[in-house]
Amino acid sequence: MQAKKRLLRQVVNILLKENPNPTTELKYTNNFTLLLAVTLSAQATDKSVNKATEALFEKISTPQQLLQINREDLLGHFKTLNYYKTKTDNIIKACQILVDKFAGQVPNSMDNLISLPGVGNKTASVIMLQAFGKNAIAVDTHVGRLSQRLGLVNSNNPDKISAQLLEMASKKQVRAIHHLFVLHGRYVCKKIKPLCASCVLSSFCPSNHSKMMFKNYETIYM
Repeated sequence: MQAKKRLLRQVVNILLKENPNPTTELKYTNNFTLLLAVTLSAQATDKSVNKATEALFEKISTPQQLLQINREDLLGHFKTLNYYKTKTDNIIKACQILVDKFAGQVPNSMDNLISLPGVGNKTASVIMLQAFGKNAIAVDTHVGRLSQRLGLVNSNNPDKISAQLLEMASKKQVRAIHHLFVLHGRYVCKKIKPLCASCVLSSFCPSNHSKMMFKNYETIYM
């Protein structure tokens, strides 16, 4: 465990030198639109979510305003995204709960967040981190893949990966890990043809130049 703690600190320090202020690439205007964007981002790229929400976020910023839009119009905004019908229905239900139970505000606890339709641990962790500055590590396909390739974790389960990383992370670094790993996984440590030759972690990464077939980490994270 101590060796993995040291490795994680080394990884984070190096990635922070490359990107001192990591943050989400999703575009949003407040906590509510962040919640919508993260919910829509399951099995979708941030770029596609930003394109789908651009016009909508110019018109709405609260769950009350979204509930004034009929379902067919919302489907029109989200139709380019995977599972857009399910996501649309979950968003409508979640907005009604936000209005009825939380006075239209996004709750700042994991239990209340995951009580919303379409919001799982990954989405809730992103909200806790990005909106409320809480210590959380949301595990998506990029975080999971990078953690595995570096030998930091021994699980495919996103909740277990999150718990293991949180146990190893220092208090000063924990809030940066999610965004650092997402961005490095998205642009360098790719699922197919990772850019090992130009990777700042290549000198100590056990998967560098490996001919092994990396594990498929394409679980649907909500």
